[in-house]
Amino acid sequence: MDTIIRNGTIVTAIDTYRADVGIAGGRIQAIGANLPDVPGATVIDASGKYVMPGGIDVHVHLELPFCGTVSKDDFPNGTKAGACGGVTMLVDFAIQTKGKSVMEAVEARRKLADGRVATDYALHGGITDWDTAEPEFDALVDYGIPSFKMFMVYRSQGWIADDGTLLQALEATSRNGARILVHAENDDAIQMLLRKYGPKAQELGAWGHAITRPDYTEAEAISRAIRWAEETHGHLYVVHMSTGKGNDEVLRGQDRGVDVHAETCPQYLLLTEELFKGKNGHLYATCPQLRAEENCRRLWKGLQERSVQVVGTDTCTFDTQQKAMWNGDFRKIPYGMPGVETMLPLMYTFGVGQGYFSLNRMVELVSTNPARLFGMYPQKGTIAVGTDADIVVWDPDRQVTLSTSMLQTNCDWSPFEGYKLKGYPHVTLSRGRIVAREGKFVGEEGWGRFVKRQPGGTL
Repeated sequence: MDTIIRNGTIVTAIDTYRADVGIAGGRIQAIGANLPDVPGATVIDASGKYVMPGGIDVHVHLELPFCGTVSKDDFPNGTKAGACGGVTMLVDFAIQTKGKSVMEAVEARRKLADGRVATDYALHGGITDWDTAEPEFDALVDYGIPSFKMFMVYRSQGWIADDGTLLQALEATSRNGARILVHAENDDAIQMLLRKYGPKAQELGAWGHAITRPDYTEAEAISRAIRWAEETHGHLYVVHMSTGKGNDEVLRGQDRGVDVHAETCPQYLLLTEELFKGKNGHLYATCPQLRAEENCRRLWKGLQERSVQVVGTDTCTFDTQQKAMWNGDFRKIPYGMPGVETMLPLMYTFGVGQGYFSLNRMVELVSTNPARLFGMYPQKGTIAVGTDADIVVWDPDRQVTLSTSMLQTNCDWSPFEGYKLKGYPHVTLSRGRIVAREGKFVGEEGWGRFVKRQPGGTL
């Protein structure tokens, strides 16, 4: 063993127990009480701390070209930021250019990431042209990419998938075990509302974002996607769900036996649309948008009742200068926030700390379920002999007042500035190597590697 974590309390999705963890060659070699000393081994004292599988954020956008700019956190810094927050694995997107192959997009993203990432990563495919993507669909799954995002919005960018396209893709997943991720919003309804309120853009300010994307535009699209999954026996995953009505649609589909799972994000649990009325309301523009408070309550309930199975972040970092591109017109705001670095501390403080769910359930939501659904389990997502030693040693007593100055992200603002947190990463290990201490990066660029995933992931 080259590393031993001593005196900690191991927490997985199903167990909590005291034991040491012995690591060799990047994998967990032994778990047990009082593991023997090994000359030269690094020893991490986890007394009074939890030893948990590292977080897996299955929804990030690093170096994303959007609205005439590029998201601020690139692959090196985005993975460093994740490590500082206890996240040891990211899944980004390789979005197809219409008329070109998805594999071409994958190769381009890997060229950006390989040799630069500080922790392991994977890619979802992004399908914008099914006629071009269909012939290579099985080959992409064999390559190690068994999940594909499709957009029910973004017509002007050429990304939108109509109902027929979504039906065909879901039908294909029923055969090869892949999973379709949908950004579910009704584009026609949103475009109608933009035509209605667009002339008042300067008057409305950032609040225009709220009134042009009401909650029914998401709920209707979720309902429609679930219907297509039901009819095709396909495998569906709803990304960044923001509404209580959407959660109700997912629960109804699950009760009917549809293979649909859903993800929500910290911003939809903790922030509301009232922020749009503030001086810097434009900073909080995301897609889908922040909602009224009753949606937050319903989504917390969804995490409790298990109709929502994953917490991700939809990290897409734009700093204040990039956000200022809006010039008072809500239709021109680059959508996105930083988030990967603060996901685990927020979920521990407000999820576990406020009694919404247990620490085991938190591990399930941010690590084990993502690994299971997206074909990485048991290599990732748990602590067991033989698994990758992606581990966060968690200090439940560390108190932090969150500020941008303490964060690794390249962003110059945080949506959670000033939040009082209790519980923060002590040490983060990526395949057995210490990559962060006390929220500061101590690893190296290039340590991370691309992870090939398997189809057929399920809970």
